[in-house]
Amino acid sequence: MEAVFTYEEFTTRNIGFVSEAEQKILKNLRVFVPGVGGMGGTAVACLARAGVENFIIADIDYFEISNLNRQVFSSMNVIGKDKATVTKEVLESINPQIKAELRNKNWVNELDEILKKTDIVINGCDDIKSTIQLMRKCREYKLPAIDAFASPLPNVYVIRPDDQRPEEVFGFPTVNLPMDKITKEIEGQCLLKEVEHIAVYSSSLNYVDLKIAKEIMNGTRKRISFSPMVWTTGCMMAYEVVRLALNKKGGPGVKGMFFNPWTCNIEKPQGWLTSSIRRFFVKRFLSKI
Repeated sequence: MEAVFTYEEFTTRNIGFVSEAEQKILKNLRVFVPGVGGMGGTAVACLARAGVENFIIADIDYFEISNLNRQVFSSMNVIGKDKATVTKEVLESINPQIKAELRNKNWVNELDEILKKTDIVINGCDDIKSTIQLMRKCREYKLPAIDAFASPLPNVYVIRPDDQRPEEVFGFPTVNLPMDKITKEIEGQCLLKEVEHIAVYSSSLNYVDLKIAKEIMNGTRKRISFSPMVWTTGCMMAYEVVRLALNKKGGPGVKGMFFNPWTCNIEKPQGWLTSSIRRFFVKRFLSKI
């Protein structure tokens, strides 16, 4: 017996978590996701099953063996295949009404066109320079964006249109710097500033091998990643999309929040004095490694 898809039947068990009117808002939401590997891919998968039907997807990579440990759309059947294309195919197999527009590695230069038809951005890209440009453009187009830190703890942060840009909050040396002046050396300094922010506002450094962390910061090792952390973060990002779309109160703000699964605590920014003291010791610690 052939199954007949209807959106109403597909989303019937959503109702109660969201109202029918809210489900309609999700259906029509337009989400741009550059980077559909780990966190971005998980967020997209959650939103597609929540009934979101309009995506713009960009990715520059192909699936490889090292992706199998965490990327929700990866499998041995798709090794060597384009991530964006595979993601589109899987989404359409979940909901044949989904409209997924694909963009290639040139997406950074197409942001004006992309953001004109976007409601919310999820950043799944781990390239610092591209992320800076994306966040600047989101301010220009007055769009909210959702991102996550390079932390071993699940986390999320939300940049609303009037918020400071992450580069301003984290103290990047790129503030007021034209995009063509951002060098690889400056990107490395930005990574250190992000790590400093993570260490000040969370207990992340307690849960990572510091020898490995040093290699990552020196650029001799890829960022570490772990499926429970990645999937939890992707789910948190999807929740923030729903919060923004349905105008729910709360949210982590641009400084972010961390979920510590080892202690079952939520870690949020502390007061100015506590943060200043922690920053002093964090800087000393990071200078040693």
